Amino acid sequence: MLEIGDTLISLDVLEKEFICNLDACKGACCIEGDAGAPLEESERLKIKEILPEIWDDLSPAAREIIEDQGVAYIDEEGDIVTSIVNGKDCVFTCYEKDGMCKCAFEKAYKEGRIDFYKPISCHLYPVRVKQYDRFKAVNYNRWKICKAAEVLGRKEGVKVYQFLKEPLIRKFGISWYNELCKVADVYLREKENR
Repeated sequence: MLEIGDTLISLDVLEKEFICNLDACKGACCIEGDAGAPLEESERLKIKEILPEIWDDLSPAAREIIEDQGVAYIDEEGDIVTSIVNGKDCVFTCYEKDGMCKCAFEKAYKEGRIDFYKPISCHLYPVRVKQYDRFKAVNYNRWKICKAAEVLGRKEGVKVYQFLKEPLIRKFGISWYNELCKVADVYLREKENR
């Protein structure tokens, strides 16, 4: 683990390669799993505010879930997560004609309809951030559905932290990210020279 400010960063974030390969996975991270995407309370409130703007992009089943239980719920670990359909699909997933899963927030954002890109946990994936009393843990979450992303990352030589530059800056700020790059450069050079 490496430390920057109040964050502890897993070495996998620096060492492993990753580039999302949507052509291969079709957005499976939006529809697989046993809970919704983690949300910050401010995001939950923002989602409630912008819900009318994305409502027509959601499936009838998703709308029904949202009407019954809301945009989020508390999971088994006590975290706020997006509501899900069929025990796994995020309610904010919309499907393209080719079967590709897309985020309704991201779609609306790119169309200029809303000013919210997507929940930070989704933007940061495959990195997960866990808040503890005195620090935040920044970990790379390996999942079999992202195997094609690991292969593409290795082919292109792009590390997890490089692929996630924009969301890491969104979460932690540009100074933090610049420090991460410096630390990564030194660490990876030293590792190579061993």
